Amino acid sequence: MPKPTPKPTVSIIGAGRLGQALAIALQSSGYSILALVARRRQKAEKAAALLAKTKPRPLALAANQLTELPETDLIIISTPDDAIEETARRLASFHRGNRRRTVLHASGALSSEVLAPLAKVKFQTGSMHPLVSTSDPISGAAALRGAYYCLEGTRKARLVAASIIDDLGGSSFEIKPENKALYHAAAVMASPHLVALFDLAVEMLASCGLERAKAQKVLLPLLESTVNNLKTSSPHKALTGTFARGDIATVRKHLDVLSGKDIAQASEVYKLLGLRSLQLAKNAGLDPKLIIKITALLKAPTRKPSN
Repeated sequence: MPKPTPKPTVSIIGAGRLGQALAIALQSSGYSILALVARRRQKAEKAAALLAKTKPRPLALAANQLTELPETDLIIISTPDDAIEETARRLASFHRGNRRRTVLHASGALSSEVLAPLAKVKFQTGSMHPLVSTSDPISGAAALRGAYYCLEGTRKARLVAASIIDDLGGSSFEIKPENKALYHAAAVMASPHLVALFDLAVEMLASCGLERAKAQKVLLPLLESTVNNLKTSSPHKALTGTFARGDIATVRKHLDVLSGKDIAQASEVYKLLGLRSLQLAKNAGLDPKLIIKITALLKAPTRKPSN
């Protein structure tokens, strides 16, 4: 039998939550993590401790020690977006690649063009962005398994990334470099903005007299049931509630109470999302007359409550 192709050795620059999650997930899939880099060496050492079972233990480096980075087959840059270009320039100033060495960044908003300095010194360059929410390294590593990843870059960089994703049991799709910002805005809309929307709902429920912790607890099953609906149905079929039914009187009550509550942005958010919900309801066959009447309510100026 032919020997299996050895997995590339890896260095990770940016040992935050995502960087640590990637390190844990890759190590558990048989990859050798040789170095972890963080802004401060103490943080890198803390991240390396999560991989303590490996021998040798990953080298922990501060951001100003990039010259000590070992020559691994693969470098993953998982720093904040604003630091990627500078990191690429610094690496290119003292590291030389070849056609087998690859650098991938994990940004959703930036294309591989931000790695141009490394491409000029013969690295294969690309981006590999996981569509998951990483709130801590351990749960994040679990979420990376089976996730969807957005790929972009040179052909060889995409092949390296695709191999990693396959080892993690994930799936990938590719988009054009010019579409990265729009792609990432969609991801922000579906996850971080969803958290912000949920927080607004918690604040509204707290105004009814519930403790915030209790409000979050009682709203979570509703959110989970909505996600479950989306797993099996398109958005217009998954939409339920007031706008799906075209309940004009209820919309009017909502707008009245929101205009009288001191809850920042609640009325504006309700109206904007209500208009989007009406589009979904239209696709589901809601009576056009109801849509016209509710649209007029949502677009009317907010009435100030009388003293």
